[in-house]
Parts: sequence; structure tokens; C-alpha cells
Amino acid sequence: MDYQTIIEKIYRDIQPFLSQGSVADYIPALDRVPLQKFGMAVQELDHRLLSVGDAEEYFSIQSISKAFTLILALQLIGERNLLKRVGLEPSGNPFNSLVQLEHDNGIPSNPFVNAGALVLADILLSHSTDAYGLILDFVRKISGNDQIRSDPAVSVSERETGFRNAALANFLKSCANLDNEVDAVLDLYVFQCALSMRCVDVCQSFLTLANHGQSSVSGRQILSLSQAKRINALMLTCGTYDGVGDFAYRVGLPGKSGVGGGIAAFIPGRLSVTVWSPGLNKNGNSLAGTQALEWFTTQTGMSIF
Repeated sequence: MDYQTIIEKIYRDIQPFLSQGSVADYIPALDRVPLQKFGMAVQELDHRLLSVGDAEEYFSIQSISKAFTLILALQLIGERNLLKRVGLEPSGNPFNSLVQLEHDNGIPSNPFVNAGALVLADILLSHSTDAYGLILDFVRKISGNDQIRSDPAVSVSERETGFRNAALANFLKSCANLDNEVDAVLDLYVFQCALSMRCVDVCQSFLTLANHGQSSVSGRQILSLSQAKRINALMLTCGTYDGVGDFAYRVGLPGKSGVGGGIAAFIPGRLSVTVWSPGLNKNGNSLAGTQALEWFTTQTGMSIF
């Protein structure tokens, strides 16, 4: 299939949508990103990489990073221990909901809401001598790009204004669902959210999930088939927050979004596809990115359904 022609058409057609969303202005460093940015990349299992627009420009991946820390947490403590501390259900509420966490007695509804990701960060701190290095090394290896770094300006900006995340972390601590100090967990969390990657890097990384847990860079099996299946299922049901129903209906792929405007999605056994457009819809997912992915699955005739 001629994916390059398809994504070039999407790039032309998406332009009117770029001004319709709103950037994540509650993180000052993200408020400065131009709305007109748009990148898209597609990578097949045979490693053929195609891209259009700003796919080679670095952006803040934000909550896309939760997919990486989930993989690492599973490797460190296993599924059974992880599920004692986080759930598997869509929240039906905003990704930073305090009400949801209180209702669930300090057990986050899934690993992709902010409270769930804070628990993942806590796990990495408890089971690694260098959680920062562990995350950075893993992301560099799975993407094949050793230039990836965490943007300190974004990290500081997010930490200084992250009052809701601090409240979530303190509530988790009060429920004995954090083992480390709240400040240490928050510092690691903003470090991972501030990771700066390109569409082509994210696409390469998520090809591992499309390939049933086998790294497309090293060829190594980094997840078991069962683990890959379970993460992929979580992506479909929880990866785009309280917009999962709309995303599944329109796009029909498992995916993970971030408020930096990125969305990583994939078709198991076929390909991965990543979009970046910083304007967000009311759920915190990229508005133009969601539209682009809907057009992609419609025009290719491919989804998981």
C-alpha cells in the first residue's frame, strides 16, 4: 500500500484543523508551541519508515511516556504485584481526577491516568538504583535514538505548576500506595513527561508493541506475548483517557496520547503510526492528530476491527 501518498494527502487536508485545538497552557513551557505544527510518521514491521510535515522535530511526549514506564514496571515487579497497586479499567473521568482516586480508595483506575503513572514512578524508584537513567536508557534503546533527553525547561515548568499532581501524590501516600517520598516521585514523573522525542522516534518505539513485544531495533523480545497483549488492550481501553470511546469509534486502534500533542498508535502485526499536533480537544488528546488517524484508518481500510 502507498502509505506515503496517503499521509501526504492527510497533511494537505489537515491544515484547517490545526488552529481548532488549544495547547496545554497550564504547563507554561508547552504554551509556547505553535499550533500550526504537524508531523506524522508510519513504520511497517519491515522497518520501512515514512513521514510527512514536522515528523523530525522534537516535542514533549508527556503521557506517551507512561507506556514506557509501564513496560519497565512490568519487567521489574511482574503483573501480579503491579495489579495490587493499579487497576485496569477506563476512568471515565479526566486524567488528573482527584474525585476518581478518592472514590477508588487510592488505587488508580489504570496505569495511564496521572495517579497510575505516579505509582509506576514510585515502583521504578523502589526497584532501580538509577530510575532516571533506567528510563532514559530504555527509551533511547527502544527508539534507536541515543540523542533523546528530558527537557529541563519543560520539567521545571511542569513541576512548578503541577499542583494537581502533587495533590494526587499526597493522596496516594496517605493511602499507603507510594513507598517513596512524594517529592521524589513527582520529580521522576515530570522527568519522564518532559522526554523530548520526534514522531519517527515514537513510531519506532511503538513498533515493538505492534510486533508483539519484540524490539524492532535490537530484535530482542522485551515483553512476553502475554504482556504485549495486555498492554495493547490497556492502550485501547485507557490510552486516550476519557476520550477512549470516541477514539476507538473513530480511529479503531490502540494508542497512547500526551498533552504535548502526540498520539502513538499501531496495528498489531502490521505497523505503527504517530502524529503530533499540539492543539488539544476537551479530553486532552490532539484534535488534528485524532482526525489524521481517523483518516488514516479510513483511507487504508485498516484497523483492529
